[in-house]
Amino acid sequence: MHTGSSRSSAPGSGHWQRGCRAGELLLRALEDLSQLDFKLFRDALAHAELRGCSPIPWGRLEKADWIDTKNLMLEFYGAEAALDVAITVLEHIQRRNAAALLRESRERALGPASLLGSSPSDHRSGYKRAVRQAYGRMKDPNARVGDSVSLSARYARLVMVTEHRDEHQREREIAAVGRGHADLMKERASCSIAIADLFKPDDEGWSPKEVVLLGAAGMGKTMTARKIMLDWACNQMFEEFDFVFYIHCREGNVLAGEASMADLLERCCPGSALPLDAVLQQPEKLLFIIDGFDELRFSVEQPWSELCAEPGERRPVDVVLASLLRRRLLPHSSLLITTRPAALQNLRRLLQHERCAEILGFSEADRRDYFQRFFGSAEQAAAAFRFVRGHELLFTMCLVPVVCWIVCTVLRQQLGRAGGLAHSPRTTTGIYVLYLSALLRSLRGRQRQDVPAVLRRLCCLAAGGLGGHRVLFEEKEVQGLALGRQEALPLLLNEHLFQKDISCVSSYSFIHLSFQEFFAALFYLLEDEGEAQEPPVGPSRDVKELLESYGSCRNYFILTVRFLFGLLNEDRRRELEQETGCKISARIMQDLLEWLQDSQKTALALLLEETGLVRDLELCHCLYELQDERLVAAALCPFTGLRLHGLNLNRFDQVVLAFSLRRFPGLQVLELGHCCFLWDEPEDTAEPQPCKKPHGEAPEEERTPPPIHSLCQALEASGCQLKTLRLDRCELSSACGAALGSVLGTSPALTELGLAGNKDLGDEGVRRLCEGLRRGAGPLRELRLGGCSLTAAGCRALASVLAAVPGLALLDLSDNAVGDGGVRELCAALRGPGRGLRKLELWQCGLTELGCETLAAVLADTPSLAELHLGGNAVGDGGVRRLSRGLRDPRCRLRTLRPRCPLARRLWQCGLTELGCETLAAVLADSPSLAELHLGGNAVGDGGVRRLSPGLRDPRCRLRTLSLWQCGLLGACCEDLCSALRAGCALETLDLSENNLDKGSVQALCWALGQHPGSLQKLWLPSSGLDEETLREAAELEQVKLV
Repeated sequence: MHTGSSRSSAPGSGHWQRGCRAGELLLRALEDLSQLDFKLFRDALAHAELRGCSPIPWGRLEKADWIDTKNLMLEFYGAEAALDVAITVLEHIQRRNAAALLRESRERALGPASLLGSSPSDHRSGYKRAVRQAYGRMKDPNARVGDSVSLSARYARLVMVTEHRDEHQREREIAAVGRGHADLMKERASCSIAIADLFKPDDEGWSPKEVVLLGAAGMGKTMTARKIMLDWACNQMFEEFDFVFYIHCREGNVLAGEASMADLLERCCPGSALPLDAVLQQPEKLLFIIDGFDELRFSVEQPWSELCAEPGERRPVDVVLASLLRRRLLPHSSLLITTRPAALQNLRRLLQHERCAEILGFSEADRRDYFQRFFGSAEQAAAAFRFVRGHELLFTMCLVPVVCWIVCTVLRQQLGRAGGLAHSPRTTTGIYVLYLSALLRSLRGRQRQDVPAVLRRLCCLAAGGLGGHRVLFEEKEVQGLALGRQEALPLLLNEHLFQKDISCVSSYSFIHLSFQEFFAALFYLLEDEGEAQEPPVGPSRDVKELLESYGSCRNYFILTVRFLFGLLNEDRRRELEQETGCKISARIMQDLLEWLQDSQKTALALLLEETGLVRDLELCHCLYELQDERLVAAALCPFTGLRLHGLNLNRFDQVVLAFSLRRFPGLQVLELGHCCFLWDEPEDTAEPQPCKKPHGEAPEEERTPPPIHSLCQALEASGCQLKTLRLDRCELSSACGAALGSVLGTSPALTELGLAGNKDLGDEGVRRLCEGLRRGAGPLRELRLGGCSLTAAGCRALASVLAAVPGLALLDLSDNAVGDGGVRELCAALRGPGRGLRKLELWQCGLTELGCETLAAVLADTPSLAELHLGGNAVGDGGVRRLSRGLRDPRCRLRTLRPRCPLARRLWQCGLTELGCETLAAVLADSPSLAELHLGGNAVGDGGVRRLSPGLRDPRCRLRTLSLWQCGLLGACCEDLCSALRAGCALETLDLSENNLDKGSVQALCWALGQHPGSLQKLWLPSSGLDEETLREAAELEQVKLV
């Protein structure tokens, strides 16, 4: 009893008794819950986003019973705050009766004024609850009434580093784009410091009391400061501090009159009834977050004697803040100060032993995380992220959180419209204009009035640096442009401190090279409205000089020229004029359009006399930035087609290309040879991958538009008057065949279609293509499908189209395993006197002598056929024998027979021997139309030439070209060839290269050529194995070509 009496009379015994009662009430409420409700209660306590409640880790709740749960809640929230949380959770799980009962029990037992006489821990719990309420949600800059989002749900990790970088490293960061920049950020992220570690000891055991969080405008400093407040209030970090207070310098600027430190905190901090005088008596347990030091509009360098030292001392607000920052007031407290780089020098003079961490922005993984958080929908987030990742520049600038927010906002609006991201109205220029606008909107009063003057000088600085290939500017350059006196400077320029000898010097840069290029483009467009003090002479404002520099140093000016076109868009000009107060001129529009058209007249285009073709995707990028239907059509009017080669077209390139194709008034030719349409899987963090898929594609591909979807849509929207479409080796899939068939089926002018080398097109892709072509392939004259993985099944679908295209003159199915069956399907559609087929290419198609028999019938029934290519097929002598029946038919008009592959002489053979040559000799005599015979790569030997020579000597033979390259000839054949020359054969070209001819046989052949040159104009001979004298004699003959 004595002990109990002592306890009841001890200080704080009333609080202890209230805590016990609160615990009893909480335990009773938990015990009244069913097992299911108790499980729901614990789950909500760990995972639900509840107003004013921080979660308790599930690992501690998972196996907790009623008593364990009660104790955890008392530990996390304090006694009476735990009751508030319990009532909130009960309401959340729809147990409102239980919540009401607990509320009534609490009021009966503890009374309504529970904060009166509270302990420090309860004060802290109440303050944390108020902080959670105040900082738990945020409003986007474009939020409507009632719109808000959870800060924890939106916030994504930022890369923060404490190590200093030298000038070379800074230049790399500023200039890097795309994959190079992502790799650089990944490298920086590997040594990033976590927010929770900012005040922890370093390797030497030193713990800072002052931390500076450095970051450019829009880099997420304020968001991070607010997240620190929220995480502290949720017991997730900085538990060493009893209280954390947030002071925004922008708000401090407008606080008038005198105040003590306690008064200032009362104005700036959430909640009420906090005994601030008592709280400030333990400064070592306090953390002050001073957000936006660079925004202070008063000096903090007052004389030491004018600063205040006591928390209760009432002084002007600027003196109180200066006293806190300079450590005269509450010197044992901790400070976390955020600032832009341009104010770092001023801050350094105030602090003694600070730790500095710089926010570099989002790494690639962080950007992906932000997209997921922003969109909520995994599907929309993945689509938007793929689009931005395919846009190298936007992807790079998304390291800046405010740019990431702008991009996500624009894309979310676009995803809700017809056409989706393929028709995004916001160009790269438009995003940069929005970014600049977002920065400028934070300016007030005099700062706002200074914007036109600051902007003109910044543009001059940017253009001068670009001309000199510089991204870092010395302090004297900035001061020389009178920029150092402008208060808006920290918003648009970053300041960097570098060690030089025994001093520190300042250099300045734009946040990224692309932002410098944006201002450089603006330099050529701002109208000179006259200023009280003109800036020093800068670079020439003649845009023609810039465009000349572009021609000689394209990579360095490419983005500036794009921005020039983008800033000439009427909507962008109007937006920028409203935000900056500057007048932007469109006077250079005509110069730009003329330059754009002349830029396609390259030396190659002039040599080939093909000046009517666009050969550079950059032209399309410039027109996309312009976004003016009338001007885009005018710029493309002189051209009749577009030819690109060997490009990796990312998703943004495809959008840009489609934009120009839709507005191309005279488009007749589209060639994209060896261009790859790239795609990005959301979980992929490596290089973008081509559109190819393995054979037997997954069903989801049926639901996903193929990579060339936007291209086909553009062609369809343009009316598709294409005459030539070449997509050779573009790694197209079978789904691409369906997309092409859909648009080409309505193309009335198409005469040439080339899809060679798309090995993933396959039978299915060709079948889908043919479904469209059957509707409108009438004028088609050339069809190239070599190397498309076709089999006999694909030939069956193709035959249905060929039957409807009587004017087809060229069909190339080389390098497809169509076999004899496929050729049989084709020949049924190709044969007939009404057909116009002139050239049939079937090299390396898996043909045997049976296939040659089918072809023989086509030769007889198709008098228009002039060229037949059979290289790489093991037809052998038997195949030649069967083919000869068609060749000798009087109706056959074949001029060229190639039993070898013309593109790969070393590899492909047809298995001919000297016996086959005997058959061919008879064909030469009976086929006066045959003008070319290519037998290279077949081991016919000297015996084969001996059997062939009677045909060559026959006066009816009209053969002009005979290729015997790499045929195993040794020299004895030369006597037979000399005999043919003496007989006056019609040969004009004879190829004997890469055969082991001896000296005597070559000399005999050259002597015969000198005595009886006849019509022979070119004789190709091997140079290896011959002595100098023989080579000299051969070279004296103008017909001889040594290889």
